[in-house]
Amino acid sequence: MRRLIFIGLLLLMSFISSREVFAQEEPTVYVIQKGDTLWGLSEKFLQDPYYWPNLWARNQSITNPHFIFPGQRLKVYPDRIEVETPAEVPAPAVHGEEPQPAETKKIVEEVAPVKTYTVSGGEGFLMENGLKPSGYIVSTYQGRQMVGEDDIVYTDIGKANGVEVGDKFSVYKKMGAVSHPVTNVILGYKVIPLGTLQLSELEEKVSKAIVTKSFQEIGAGSFLMPFRPRKLEVALKASDKELVGYIVETKTGNKAIAAGDVAYLDLGKQQGVEVGNMLYIVRDVAPDQTYALDKIEKLPAELLGALVIVETKENTSTALVVKSIDTIYRGDRVELKKNR
Repeated sequence: MRRLIFIGLLLLMSFISSREVFAQEEPTVYVIQKGDTLWGLSEKFLQDPYYWPNLWARNQSITNPHFIFPGQRLKVYPDRIEVETPAEVPAPAVHGEEPQPAETKKIVEEVAPVKTYTVSGGEGFLMENGLKPSGYIVSTYQGRQMVGEDDIVYTDIGKANGVEVGDKFSVYKKMGAVSHPVTNVILGYKVIPLGTLQLSELEEKVSKAIVTKSFQEIGAGSFLMPFRPRKLEVALKASDKELVGYIVETKTGNKAIAAGDVAYLDLGKQQGVEVGNMLYIVRDVAPDQTYALDKIEKLPAELLGALVIVETKENTSTALVVKSIDTIYRGDRVELKKNR
């Protein structure tokens, strides 16, 4: 009898505990009112006004952080705020027809618009000093200047390198040197992916290979690195660090970029940056002392956008711009916020 009572108490406690956990996860729903701002809402619900860039960057439905509209619904949790997109309203049933069971509609929560980002693997990176290629393409079939998919190439990788027939490598092209926009220090060389190849015949120090995928023309002098599969899923990851860095180069080479473009930063593993970290892109605003009664030392920085780290090297990283509200330039500052 005592054993049954004991088991019953355990079940009751488990039920109460689960109800408490569920209750803790139940959000408070707030409807945005006229005059509300992301800053004010972050301060009101989280007691942290500086949370607002995180709220903006992670919600696709907020295209411009300066404009939020009355009627938008927020789900407020103890540690975060989410924007709610209403479910579709089912069409009314036609009179006389037997009503069909309503489908279960899911509320689309766009808090991290997407909690993961798909990257193609073609973003490129900065090759720093000390980063050694696996090998090079030393010639092409019949000495062609450029080859593509299904063509034959020759590499300086052989049995002595411990490779086997069937091994794959990613093919890259080394571009110009990249200097820091503030210090002018050379950070490395921009590297652009060209495609992939697979070793088909091996000798001691050389090999024959087939180009299995080409994104751009491939020629002698292209270098090889361990194969990296395309279309990787990058999950957002909060950081335990506060860091400041700069956009030092863009993949396209254009000075101006926007959402969907790739940028290279002067922050890497040594500085504590990790794949999945989200950084904010900001630009200082210079005060015009002509119209100021007192000397103004500093104005709040303008938020330009957000980017997510997709690859890290020792002192640099590759990032995907996931949001922009204004043109972003090489030399703009990036900030990593703790626990964001």
